[in-house]
Amino acid sequence: MRIVSLNAWGGACWPELAAWLPGCGADVLCLQEVIAPVAPGTPAWLRYVDPWRDLAQRGDLVADVSAALPGFRSWFSPAARGPLTDDRGATWITDHGLGLWTAPHLAVTGARSTFIHGAFRADGWGEEPVPRVMQIARLHVPGLAPILVAQFHGLRDAAGKGDTPARQGQTDRVFAALNAMRRPGDVVVLCGDFNLLPDSALFARARAEGLTDLVTAGGHTDTRTAIYTKPVRYADYLLVSDPALVRGFALPATPLVSDHRPLILDLAPPG
Repeated sequence: MRIVSLNAWGGACWPELAAWLPGCGADVLCLQEVIAPVAPGTPAWLRYVDPWRDLAQRGDLVADVSAALPGFRSWFSPAARGPLTDDRGATWITDHGLGLWTAPHLAVTGARSTFIHGAFRADGWGEEPVPRVMQIARLHVPGLAPILVAQFHGLRDAAGKGDTPARQGQTDRVFAALNAMRRPGDVVVLCGDFNLLPDSALFARARAEGLTDLVTAGGHTDTRTAIYTKPVRYADYLLVSDPALVRGFALPATPLVSDHRPLILDLAPPG
């Protein structure tokens, strides 16, 4: 089976992402930075503007991705609600969070959405750090042990991607939530845009929990695309509990479906 993780950047590269999704082969698609409208009639394109960023965003990325992957089951977990604007300056209220899509041949036998920083913010985006949510799904996969797929989008900090007390608290809540659902024999996949450097304390904790990071273990040093021009190239990670099941792991730099590269994991029984 194939698990794909991507920071979708609000769908800013939607034409390229729309063309790529149907052929990417995902059985499970984990997306960070996903937009969903609060009210019907939201325009296809909106903009997010703050003192540092002016980004095009899809008005309903959940519906867009679902249309590109017919038959897949979608699950959206909002972290915050706030305004985006259309090309006339009108305001549209939208939710921002995580989306997870599963192919119809997979059975989702358990699911949990939980906050790993803050709580749902319903009165605007507000100042950083914004709330962060985590999704965990247990999947029945023919031929494999139950797979626990978890994703989160880590805290952003204008000072950089180093460890902070807030990030330590985030790490504690990530593993508390994961272990609350984890059962003996589960294959665990933990992925997302962690907004961390490879020497973060999260990875030492992950190793103690029996997880291997495939980004650094594979010698990969860049999880961003050419759209992103800053020098620090680490952001996204994918960790597994049983590397013997890994049949492939890739971080393609093209096509430019986001300012992040997708992380593509193929799992299969040994032998």
